[in-house]
Amino acid sequence: MAATRDQIMKAAIHHLNESPAASMAQLAEAVGISRATLHRHFSSRDELMLALAHRAYDQWERLQVTSGVAAATASGDPEALEQALNALLEGVIDVADEYGFGLTDDRLATHPELRRRTDELEEREVALYAAAQRAGLLRTDLPARWISNTVYGLLVTVRESLRNGDVARRDVTRLLISTFLHGAAPQGEEG
Repeated sequence: MAATRDQIMKAAIHHLNESPAASMAQLAEAVGISRATLHRHFSSRDELMLALAHRAYDQWERLQVTSGVAAATASGDPEALEQALNALLEGVIDVADEYGFGLTDDRLATHPELRRRTDELEEREVALYAAAQRAGLLRTDLPARWISNTVYGLLVTVRESLRNGDVARRDVTRLLISTFLHGAAPQGEEG
């Protein structure tokens, strides 16, 4: 039975998370197909990476919708904002876990089409953080974009911690949310 494009992409994701610099030949071997078959689906590694990035961005966008980011931001309601924020933070862990190889791939970050999508998705989250600041849920002395970049940094930490076996997957949500909300200082101490 021939591998479908979706099966190839799933297997490539798994292998890229183990070996982010894998060549097309290595990816074909990991998927269990010939290089020629892989090239029939994706003419180049760049084309494959772009398709995987769009897949990750689609998942990120769906997460924003299911988390209620836009509605909570528009409402300004502290309870709705807190629920959306928690749902978003829990959900981005799955995106970072599945597509971790792309978090620090500079070629993906500079691709014009992906840059546009990144900007759109980030702006929605920056607006959520700013609304959460206005509602008293997040510190107001930090720029909202700094908060967004902090979440991104925590996602790289999630990827590395899981990849290196430093933390159990079951602990990641608690660690990310507590680090995001309280930092690394002992509870009750201000920095």
